[in-house]
Amino acid sequence: MTAEPNPNLSSQPARIPAGVWALGFVSMLMDVSSEMIHALLPVYLVTVLGTSMVTVGFIEGIAEATASITKIFSGALSDWLGKRKLLAAIGYGIAAFTKPVFPLAPTVGWLIAARFVDRVGKGIRGAPRDALVADIAPAELRGASFGLRQSLDTVGAFVGPLLAIVLMWISADNFRAVFWLAVIPAVLSLALIVFAVEEPKRPIDDDGTKNPLSFTAVKQLGKSYWRVVGIGVVFTLARFSEAFLILRAQNVGLGAMWVPAVLVLMNIVYALSAYPAGELSDRINRTGLLALGLVCLAAADLTLATLANLGGLALGVVLWGLHMGLTQGLFATLIADSSPVSLRGTAYGYFNLLTGVAMLGSSVVAGALWDALGPAATFLSGLAFALLSLAGLLVIETKVRQASNQDL
Repeated sequence: MTAEPNPNLSSQPARIPAGVWALGFVSMLMDVSSEMIHALLPVYLVTVLGTSMVTVGFIEGIAEATASITKIFSGALSDWLGKRKLLAAIGYGIAAFTKPVFPLAPTVGWLIAARFVDRVGKGIRGAPRDALVADIAPAELRGASFGLRQSLDTVGAFVGPLLAIVLMWISADNFRAVFWLAVIPAVLSLALIVFAVEEPKRPIDDDGTKNPLSFTAVKQLGKSYWRVVGIGVVFTLARFSEAFLILRAQNVGLGAMWVPAVLVLMNIVYALSAYPAGELSDRINRTGLLALGLVCLAAADLTLATLANLGGLALGVVLWGLHMGLTQGLFATLIADSSPVSLRGTAYGYFNLLTGVAMLGSSVVAGALWDALGPAATFLSGLAFALLSLAGLLVIETKVRQASNQDL
Protein backbone atom coordinates (compact mmCIF):
# COMPACT_ATOMS: atom_id res chain seq x y z
CA MET A 1 0.00 0.00 0.00
CA THR A 2 1.39 3.41 -0.95
CA ALA A 3 0.20 6.94 -0.27
CA GLU A 4 -2.63 7.94 -2.59
CA PRO A 5 -1.74 10.82 -4.95
CA ASN A 6 -3.32 14.09 -3.91
CA PRO A 7 -4.10 16.59 -6.69
CA ASN A 8 -3.58 19.49 -4.29
CA LEU A 9 0.02 18.53 -3.57
CA SER A 10 1.26 20.54 -6.54
CA SER A 11 0.78 23.69 -4.42
CA GLN A 12 2.50 22.24 -1.37
CA PRO A 13 4.98 25.07 -0.66
CA ALA A 14 2.13 27.59 -0.36
CA ARG A 15 0.12 25.22 1.84
CA ILE A 16 2.93 24.44 4.27
CA PRO A 17 2.18 26.28 7.57
CA ALA A 18 4.04 29.50 8.40
CA GLY A 19 5.45 27.92 11.55
CA VAL A 20 7.32 25.32 9.49
CA TRP A 21 8.80 28.06 7.29
CA ALA A 22 9.89 30.00 10.39
CA LEU A 23 11.54 26.94 11.93
CA GLY A 24 13.29 26.36 8.62
CA PHE A 25 14.80 29.86 8.69
CA VAL A 26 15.76 29.43 12.36
CA SER A 27 17.66 26.29 11.39
CA MET A 28 19.17 28.03 8.36
CA LEU A 29 20.65 30.90 10.37
CA MET A 30 22.08 28.62 13.05
CA ASP A 31 23.59 26.41 10.38
CA VAL A 32 25.23 29.43 8.71
CA SER A 33 26.91 30.12 12.05
CA SER A 34 27.82 26.52 12.88
CA GLU A 35 29.13 25.63 9.42
CA MET A 36 31.32 28.74 9.21
CA ILE A 37 33.14 27.19 12.17
CA HIS A 38 32.71 23.51 11.32
CA ALA A 39 34.06 23.93 7.78
CA LEU A 40 37.37 25.21 9.14
CA LEU A 41 37.65 23.43 12.48
CA PRO A 42 39.17 20.10 11.32
CA VAL A 43 41.89 21.87 9.33
CA TYR A 44 42.44 24.33 12.21
CA LEU A 45 42.85 21.43 14.63
CA VAL A 46 45.31 19.56 12.40
CA THR A 47 47.38 22.40 10.90
CA VAL A 48 47.33 25.04 13.66
CA LEU A 49 47.01 22.97 16.84
CA GLY A 50 48.72 19.82 15.55
CA THR A 51 46.14 17.20 16.50
CA SER A 52 45.96 13.73 14.93
CA MET A 53 43.27 12.41 12.60
CA VAL A 54 41.96 10.03 15.26
CA THR A 55 41.62 13.01 17.63
CA VAL A 56 39.57 14.84 14.99
CA GLY A 57 37.39 11.76 14.65
CA PHE A 58 36.98 11.53 18.44
CA ILE A 59 36.09 15.23 18.78
CA GLU A 60 33.55 15.09 15.97
CA GLY A 61 32.08 11.83 17.18
CA ILE A 62 31.79 12.86 20.83
CA ALA A 63 30.29 16.20 19.78
CA GLU A 64 27.51 14.54 17.80
CA ALA A 65 26.99 11.83 20.40
CA THR A 66 26.63 14.50 23.10
CA ALA A 67 23.91 16.19 21.07
CA SER A 68 22.14 12.90 20.55
CA ILE A 69 22.26 11.87 24.21
CA THR A 70 20.82 15.24 25.23
CA LYS A 71 17.98 14.88 22.72
CA ILE A 72 16.41 11.93 24.52
CA PHE A 73 15.93 13.99 27.68
CA SER A 74 14.78 17.17 25.93
CA GLY A 75 12.41 15.21 23.72
CA ALA A 76 10.88 13.39 26.68
CA LEU A 77 10.64 16.66 28.63
CA SER A 78 8.80 18.28 25.71
CA ASP A 79 6.26 15.43 25.81
CA TRP A 80 5.85 15.77 29.56
CA LEU A 81 5.57 19.58 29.62
CA GLY A 82 3.89 20.05 26.26
CA LYS A 83 6.28 23.01 25.74
CA ARG A 84 8.34 22.23 22.68
CA LYS A 85 9.10 25.82 21.63
CA LEU A 86 10.54 26.73 25.05
CA LEU A 87 13.03 23.87 24.99
CA ALA A 88 13.96 24.53 21.37
CA ALA A 89 14.61 28.21 22.16
CA ILE A 90 16.80 27.27 25.15
CA GLY A 91 18.83 24.99 22.88
CA TYR A 92 19.33 27.68 20.26
CA GLY A 93 20.25 30.14 23.01
CA ILE A 94 22.98 27.88 24.41
CA ALA A 95 24.44 27.42 20.93
CA ALA A 96 24.39 31.17 20.27
CA PHE A 97 26.16 32.05 23.51
CA THR A 98 28.79 29.31 23.01
CA LYS A 99 29.97 30.58 19.62
CA PRO A 100 32.37 33.27 21.00
CA VAL A 101 34.40 30.56 22.76
CA PHE A 102 35.73 29.23 19.43
CA PRO A 103 37.78 32.33 18.54
CA LEU A 104 38.88 32.74 22.15
CA ALA A 105 39.98 29.11 22.73
CA PRO A 106 43.78 28.88 23.31
CA THR A 107 44.05 25.05 23.36
CA VAL A 108 42.45 21.88 22.04
CA GLY A 109 40.87 21.36 25.46
CA TRP A 110 38.96 24.62 25.17
CA LEU A 111 37.76 23.72 21.68
CA ILE A 112 36.57 20.32 22.87
CA ALA A 113 34.67 22.02 25.70
CA ALA A 114 33.14 24.60 23.34
CA ARG A 115 32.15 21.93 20.84
CA PHE A 116 30.67 19.88 23.70
CA VAL A 117 28.51 22.73 25.05
CA ASP A 118 27.49 23.82 21.56
CA ARG A 119 26.29 20.29 20.85
CA VAL A 120 24.43 20.21 24.17
CA GLY A 121 22.48 23.17 22.79
CA LYS A 122 21.86 21.24 19.58
CA GLY A 123 20.69 18.27 21.61
CA ILE A 124 18.26 20.33 23.66
CA ARG A 125 16.65 21.89 20.59
CA GLY A 126 16.70 18.98 18.14
CA ALA A 127 13.95 16.60 19.27
CA PRO A 128 11.49 19.32 20.43
CA ARG A 129 11.96 21.21 17.15
CA ASP A 130 11.34 18.11 15.02
CA ALA A 131 8.32 17.19 17.13
CA LEU A 132 7.10 20.78 16.74
CA VAL A 133 7.34 20.48 12.95
CA ALA A 134 5.36 17.24 13.13
CA ASP A 135 2.75 18.91 15.37
CA ILE A 136 2.34 21.88 13.01
CA ALA A 137 2.37 20.04 9.67
CA PRO A 138 -0.76 18.28 8.33
CA ALA A 139 -0.25 14.52 7.83
CA GLU A 140 -0.65 14.78 4.04
CA LEU A 141 2.10 17.45 3.90
CA ARG A 142 4.44 15.89 6.45
CA GLY A 143 7.11 14.73 4.02
CA ALA A 144 7.09 18.09 2.22
CA SER A 145 7.22 19.99 5.53
CA PHE A 146 10.24 18.06 6.80
CA GLY A 147 11.82 18.34 3.36
CA LEU A 148 11.33 22.12 3.38
CA ARG A 149 12.80 22.52 6.85
CA GLN A 150 15.72 20.33 5.87
CA SER A 151 16.29 22.27 2.64
CA LEU A 152 16.34 25.63 4.44
CA ASP A 153 18.59 24.17 7.13
CA THR A 154 20.93 22.95 4.41
CA VAL A 155 20.97 26.31 2.63
CA GLY A 156 22.60 27.55 5.81
CA ALA A 157 24.95 24.60 5.70
CA PHE A 158 26.39 25.69 2.33
CA VAL A 159 26.14 29.46 2.87
CA GLY A 160 28.23 29.01 6.03
CA PRO A 161 31.23 27.35 4.32
CA LEU A 162 30.90 29.75 1.36
CA LEU A 163 31.15 32.69 3.74
CA ALA A 164 34.10 30.97 5.41
CA ILE A 165 35.91 30.78 2.06
CA VAL A 166 35.29 34.46 1.29
CA LEU A 167 36.24 35.58 4.79
CA MET A 168 39.39 33.42 4.84
CA TRP A 169 40.42 35.09 1.57
CA ILE A 170 39.66 38.60 2.85
CA SER A 171 41.37 37.98 6.20
CA ALA A 172 44.39 36.14 4.78
CA ASP A 173 43.50 32.84 6.50
CA ASN A 174 42.60 34.39 9.86
CA PHE A 175 40.65 31.53 11.45
CA ARG A 176 39.72 33.46 14.58
CA ALA A 177 38.24 36.42 12.65
CA VAL A 178 35.93 34.05 10.78
CA PHE A 179 34.91 32.38 14.05
CA TRP A 180 33.98 35.80 15.51
CA LEU A 181 31.76 36.69 12.55
CA ALA A 182 29.94 33.38 12.95
CA VAL A 183 28.39 34.72 16.17
CA ILE A 184 26.06 37.11 14.26
CA PRO A 185 23.72 34.61 12.49
CA ALA A 186 23.53 32.54 15.69
CA VAL A 187 22.06 35.49 17.58
CA LEU A 188 19.60 36.20 14.73
CA SER A 189 18.46 32.56 14.83
CA LEU A 190 17.66 32.82 18.54
CA ALA A 191 15.67 36.02 18.01
CA LEU A 192 13.64 34.44 15.20
CA ILE A 193 12.47 31.41 17.17
CA VAL A 194 11.55 33.56 20.16
CA PHE A 195 9.45 36.06 18.19
CA ALA A 196 8.28 34.33 14.98
CA VAL A 197 7.31 30.77 15.96
CA GLU A 198 3.94 30.02 17.59
CA GLU A 199 3.42 26.63 19.20
CA PRO A 200 0.07 24.92 18.52
CA LYS A 201 -2.13 24.24 21.52
CA ARG A 202 -2.01 20.76 22.97
CA PRO A 203 -5.19 18.73 22.27
CA ILE A 204 -7.72 18.91 25.13
CA ASP A 205 -7.67 15.13 25.63
CA ASP A 206 -3.86 15.05 25.79
CA ASP A 207 -2.71 15.76 29.36
CA GLY A 208 0.87 14.74 28.68
CA THR A 209 2.79 11.53 29.30
CA LYS A 210 3.55 11.00 32.98
CA ASN A 211 6.89 9.33 32.34
CA PRO A 212 7.96 9.33 28.66
CA LEU A 213 11.13 7.36 29.51
CA SER A 214 9.33 4.51 31.29
CA PHE A 215 9.24 0.96 29.96
CA THR A 216 5.51 1.37 29.32
CA ALA A 217 6.20 4.39 27.10
CA VAL A 218 8.93 2.49 25.25
CA LYS A 219 6.42 -0.28 24.48
CA GLN A 220 3.88 2.32 23.31
CA LEU A 221 6.30 3.45 20.61
CA GLY A 222 5.68 0.13 18.87
CA LYS A 223 7.53 -2.29 16.60
CA SER A 224 7.24 -0.16 13.45
CA TYR A 225 9.00 2.73 15.17
CA TRP A 226 11.85 0.53 16.42
CA ARG A 227 12.33 -0.96 12.95
CA VAL A 228 12.84 2.56 11.59
CA VAL A 229 15.33 3.24 14.40
CA GLY A 230 17.25 0.04 13.64
CA ILE A 231 17.68 1.01 9.99
CA GLY A 232 18.73 4.50 11.05
CA VAL A 233 21.44 3.14 13.36
CA VAL A 234 23.00 0.88 10.72
CA PHE A 235 22.70 3.72 8.21
CA THR A 236 24.61 6.06 10.54
CA LEU A 237 27.48 3.58 10.86
CA ALA A 238 28.02 4.16 7.14
CA ARG A 239 27.68 7.95 7.41
CA PHE A 240 30.56 9.13 9.58
CA SER A 241 31.28 12.81 10.19
CA GLU A 242 31.57 15.12 7.18
CA ALA A 243 34.88 16.23 8.72
CA PHE A 244 36.42 13.35 6.76
CA LEU A 245 35.23 14.86 3.49
CA ILE A 246 37.14 18.00 4.42
CA LEU A 247 40.23 16.00 5.32
CA ARG A 248 39.97 14.05 2.05
CA ALA A 249 39.92 17.36 0.19
CA GLN A 250 43.11 18.41 1.92
CA ASN A 251 44.58 14.96 1.25
CA VAL A 252 44.09 15.27 -2.54
CA GLY A 253 45.71 18.70 -2.61
CA LEU A 254 42.99 21.32 -2.07
CA GLY A 255 44.38 24.46 -0.36
CA ALA A 256 43.20 25.53 3.09
CA MET A 257 41.22 28.50 1.75
CA TRP A 258 39.26 26.26 -0.65
CA VAL A 259 38.67 23.29 1.64
CA PRO A 260 35.26 24.64 2.79
CA ALA A 261 34.13 24.40 -0.85
CA VAL A 262 33.63 20.68 -0.15
CA LEU A 263 30.79 21.45 2.26
CA VAL A 264 29.44 24.16 -0.04
CA LEU A 265 29.12 21.67 -2.91
CA MET A 266 27.72 18.89 -0.72
CA ASN A 267 25.12 21.12 0.88
CA ILE A 268 24.01 22.73 -2.40
CA VAL A 269 23.15 19.25 -3.65
CA TYR A 270 21.60 18.39 -0.27
CA ALA A 271 19.46 21.54 -0.22
CA LEU A 272 18.28 21.10 -3.81
CA SER A 273 17.27 17.46 -3.27
CA ALA A 274 15.76 17.48 0.25
CA TYR A 275 12.48 19.25 -0.52
CA PRO A 276 11.76 17.35 -3.78
CA ALA A 277 12.49 14.08 -1.94
CA GLY A 278 10.11 15.02 0.88
CA GLU A 279 7.40 16.17 -1.52
CA LEU A 280 7.77 12.99 -3.55
CA SER A 281 7.57 10.86 -0.41
CA ASP A 282 4.04 12.21 0.20
CA ARG A 283 3.05 10.65 -3.13
CA ILE A 284 5.00 7.36 -3.25
CA ASN A 285 6.68 4.76 -1.04
CA ARG A 286 9.11 6.50 1.35
CA THR A 287 11.34 3.44 1.79
CA GLY A 288 12.08 3.29 -1.94
CA LEU A 289 13.63 6.75 -1.68
CA LEU A 290 15.62 5.66 1.39
CA ALA A 291 17.00 2.72 -0.59
CA LEU A 292 18.02 5.05 -3.41
CA GLY A 293 19.76 7.26 -0.86
CA LEU A 294 21.76 4.30 0.45
CA VAL A 295 22.82 3.42 -3.08
CA CYS A 296 24.08 7.00 -3.48
CA LEU A 297 26.01 6.74 -0.20
CA ALA A 298 27.64 3.47 -1.29
CA ALA A 299 28.61 5.06 -4.60
CA ALA A 300 30.02 8.11 -2.79
CA ASP A 301 32.18 5.96 -0.50
CA LEU A 302 33.46 3.89 -3.42
CA THR A 303 34.31 7.03 -5.41
CA LEU A 304 36.10 8.75 -2.51
CA ALA A 305 38.05 5.57 -1.75
CA THR A 306 39.26 4.88 -5.28
CA LEU A 307 39.58 8.25 -7.05
CA ALA A 308 42.24 10.27 -5.23
CA ASN A 309 41.97 13.42 -7.33
CA LEU A 310 39.87 16.58 -7.48
CA GLY A 311 37.45 15.09 -10.02
CA GLY A 312 36.85 12.03 -7.84
CA LEU A 313 36.48 14.25 -4.79
CA ALA A 314 33.85 16.40 -6.52
CA LEU A 315 31.85 13.38 -7.72
CA GLY A 316 32.01 11.72 -4.31
CA VAL A 317 30.87 14.89 -2.56
CA VAL A 318 27.94 15.34 -4.98
CA LEU A 319 26.80 11.76 -4.36
CA TRP A 320 27.19 12.26 -0.60
CA GLY A 321 25.00 15.37 -0.75
CA LEU A 322 22.38 13.55 -2.82
CA HIS A 323 22.18 10.69 -0.32
CA MET A 324 21.68 13.22 2.48
CA GLY A 325 18.85 14.91 0.60
CA LEU A 326 17.14 11.61 -0.09
CA THR A 327 17.35 10.29 3.47
CA GLN A 328 17.62 12.80 6.32
CA GLY A 329 14.21 14.44 5.99
CA LEU A 330 12.66 11.05 5.24
CA PHE A 331 13.95 9.55 8.48
CA ALA A 332 12.41 12.46 10.38
CA THR A 333 9.14 11.90 8.51
CA LEU A 334 9.14 8.16 9.21
CA ILE A 335 9.62 8.81 12.93
CA ALA A 336 6.56 11.08 12.91
CA ASP A 337 4.61 8.51 10.88
CA SER A 338 5.37 5.61 13.20
CA SER A 339 5.18 7.18 16.69
CA PRO A 340 2.21 8.30 18.86
CA VAL A 341 1.56 12.07 18.95
CA SER A 342 1.99 12.16 22.75
CA LEU A 343 5.45 10.57 22.48
CA ARG A 344 6.85 12.33 19.42
CA GLY A 345 9.51 14.22 21.34
CA THR A 346 10.64 11.02 23.05
CA ALA A 347 10.61 9.18 19.72
CA TYR A 348 12.95 11.72 18.14
CA GLY A 349 15.08 11.62 21.27
CA TYR A 350 15.62 7.86 21.18
CA PHE A 351 16.27 7.94 17.44
CA ASN A 352 18.90 10.63 17.80
CA LEU A 353 20.46 9.04 20.88
CA LEU A 354 21.02 5.72 19.17
CA THR A 355 22.14 7.18 15.85
CA GLY A 356 24.43 9.55 17.75
CA VAL A 357 26.15 6.66 19.51
CA ALA A 358 26.54 5.04 16.10
CA MET A 359 28.02 8.32 14.79
CA LEU A 360 30.57 8.34 17.63
CA GLY A 361 31.61 4.78 16.86
CA SER A 362 31.81 5.28 13.12
CA SER A 363 33.78 8.55 13.39
CA VAL A 364 36.34 7.10 15.81
CA VAL A 365 36.76 3.99 13.63
CA ALA A 366 37.03 6.19 10.54
CA GLY A 367 39.79 8.24 12.15
CA ALA A 368 41.66 5.14 13.35
CA LEU A 369 41.47 3.53 9.90
CA TRP A 370 42.71 6.75 8.31
CA ASP A 371 45.72 6.95 10.65
CA ALA A 372 46.55 3.25 10.29
CA LEU A 373 45.71 2.44 6.67
CA GLY A 374 44.94 5.70 4.88
CA PRO A 375 41.81 7.43 3.59
CA ALA A 376 40.77 4.62 1.22
CA ALA A 377 40.23 2.25 4.16
CA THR A 378 37.99 4.82 5.87
CA PHE A 379 35.66 5.17 2.89
CA LEU A 380 35.66 1.44 2.09
CA SER A 381 34.44 0.73 5.62
CA GLY A 382 31.62 3.21 4.98
CA LEU A 383 30.80 1.37 1.76
CA ALA A 384 30.50 -1.93 3.63
CA PHE A 385 28.07 -0.49 6.19
CA ALA A 386 26.03 1.25 3.48
CA LEU A 387 25.52 -2.07 1.69
CA LEU A 388 24.65 -3.76 5.00
CA SER A 389 22.08 -1.05 5.75
CA LEU A 390 20.58 -1.39 2.27
CA ALA A 391 20.23 -5.15 2.73
CA GLY A 392 18.50 -4.64 6.08
CA LEU A 393 16.12 -2.08 4.60
CA LEU A 394 15.15 -4.41 1.79
CA VAL A 395 14.48 -7.26 4.25
CA ILE A 396 12.01 -5.26 6.37
CA GLU A 397 10.78 -2.90 3.64
CA THR A 398 7.14 -3.97 3.88
CA LYS A 399 6.94 -3.35 7.63
CA VAL A 400 8.55 0.09 7.35
CA ARG A 401 6.32 1.01 4.39
CA GLN A 402 3.22 0.12 6.41
CA ALA A 403 4.38 2.45 9.19
CA SER A 404 4.90 5.29 6.72
CA ASN A 405 1.29 5.03 5.54
CA GLN A 406 -0.57 4.60 8.83
CA ASP A 407 -1.35 8.33 9.24
CA LEU A 408 -2.20 9.06 5.60
